[in-house]
Amino acid sequence: MDRKVGFFKSIQFKLIIIYVLIIFIAIQIIGVYFTKQLERQLVTNYFEMLDERANLLSFNLAQEMTKNKDDRSALTSNINRLLRDTFSLEQQSEVQVIDQNRVVVSTSNLSNRHIVGQQSTEVRVKRALLGNKFEDVLRDPITGHRMRVLAVPIKTDDGPVGALYIEASMEDIYSQIRQINSILLSGTFIALIISSVLVILVARTITSPIMDMRKQTMRMGRGDFTNQVKVYSVDEIGQLATSFNDLTMKLQDATLTRDREQKRLKSVLTHMTDGVIATDQNGRIILMNKRAEELLSVSSKAVTGQLLPDVLQLSDTFALYDLYEHSDSVLLDFSTKEEEYLLEANFSVIQEKDGPINGLITVLHDVTEQEKIEHERREFVANVSHELRTPLTTMKSYLEALEDGAMSDQELGPRFLSVTQNETERMIRLVNDLLQLSKIDSHDYKLKFEPIDLGLFLHDIIDRFEMIAQEKHITFKRKIPSKPTYAKIATDKMTQVIDNVISNAMKYSPEGGNITIALLHQGHQLQVSIKDEGMGIPRESQGKIFDRFYRVDKARARSVGGTGLGLAIAKELIHAHKGEIWAESEYGKGTTIFFTLPYYAMKEDER
Repeated sequence: MDRKVGFFKSIQFKLIIIYVLIIFIAIQIIGVYFTKQLERQLVTNYFEMLDERANLLSFNLAQEMTKNKDDRSALTSNINRLLRDTFSLEQQSEVQVIDQNRVVVSTSNLSNRHIVGQQSTEVRVKRALLGNKFEDVLRDPITGHRMRVLAVPIKTDDGPVGALYIEASMEDIYSQIRQINSILLSGTFIALIISSVLVILVARTITSPIMDMRKQTMRMGRGDFTNQVKVYSVDEIGQLATSFNDLTMKLQDATLTRDREQKRLKSVLTHMTDGVIATDQNGRIILMNKRAEELLSVSSKAVTGQLLPDVLQLSDTFALYDLYEHSDSVLLDFSTKEEEYLLEANFSVIQEKDGPINGLITVLHDVTEQEKIEHERREFVANVSHELRTPLTTMKSYLEALEDGAMSDQELGPRFLSVTQNETERMIRLVNDLLQLSKIDSHDYKLKFEPIDLGLFLHDIIDRFEMIAQEKHITFKRKIPSKPTYAKIATDKMTQVIDNVISNAMKYSPEGGNITIALLHQGHQLQVSIKDEGMGIPRESQGKIFDRFYRVDKARARSVGGTGLGLAIAKELIHAHKGEIWAESEYGKGTTIFFTLPYYAMKEDER
């Protein structure tokens, strides 16, 4: 999402703030250091100057007090002159001269002349009269100004003869320092303003390529790789821009390659005959191709994010980690009461070498028909084995009996030979039927078709069967139109089909029953129906009577010599004629076999 970054959140603003703070802190550090050093130097110089003047004045006063100690008037005059000469420039200072009796002899502060002649109460003066120098910085209790206080003894060779008490204001020094601080503060603001302007210009040289790269990144996110970032310099930023342009070209090539591969993969997945499902490392579905949707009857949107075992209905059988280690195929049964439906699932783990499992690929095959064919094959083999075993067992038993002496028995010998002959013929019929089915199933099986009047064709077959039907007193009823009705058929194969159906009708018809054969012309189709009045076929068996070796009544079918392949052969032959065959029956009331054939319109030159 291309969101505009506000100025106060931009890297340019951060650079400006950082540089301005660095400059401000540097100036503050310099200013503090400078003012502290200046204050220390000014105070030191002031203290040294006061000390020099105090020592000079103390020395001169010691001489005067020694020389004029008896002349009080001359002493006072000389002391006042010395005070004026020494501290005349110190307007905010006061110097008092105290004799050894602690009496104030003179003061430099004219407004404080009333204390002259009075005794000083300063403890510092008392210490100075004892020969100890005192110095300190105190604050004026009235103005709050700092001042230097000195109490210096006036000494001679005979010892202290007085004391010099000095109170010198330091406010001029700190006033100068405040002025200097004010100048420094003004200079700081001026420097910050100038620095900010310079930093903005410098920051733009850094942020402009970055902003260009950001814009190009946004375009790349939308799939636009056509633009290049402008290279402003040959420094690290310029090298970054150059590398970014190289990366853009490589990413464009990689994206094109990825898109091509994705299209190929999508095309492969879409047109695969197998269903493919991909999951993430947690077993949740992230991809499903169209074929998998068709096989599972779900949409990929509906199952995306669901667990694979739940979608494949394997939750009760397999956990997800079981599928990671399951190398064999899994048969999925989605059958219903109406329809059988089986899928085969194969699982493959997505995993880098010695790395974690990233997901699972599942490939689905529809094996319903394959399983059905396999089941029919097994059933067919079992049926053939069973059908062959019964006559062979019978023959073995009778041949062993003949070998044991039944051959010489005039009554049993011929009967046992007749049984073995019947069983041999039954096996021959079975093998012939199997060979015929094998030929029909082969791809190179060809039929020779010719146009035949189907009505006359049916009459000929019925005439042949009427001779046999008289023994069971079975009557044939014909519902065949007199108008010629043509169909293109293979006469010998169609004869086999109709013979088989009529034979079955006669086998299962009661004595004195009727068999009705009808021919009906319906548009482009001819429909033939053969109806008997036998016991009929149960509803659940009506769709299976055309399966190979299927018998509704197995015991009765064997007793009449059936192989169970007649209707199966009939079905294959009718399909070879591009027709359909089916049965309708009501149990206890008879069965009707229907089959259709394409109608053939005879041309005049073919008649």
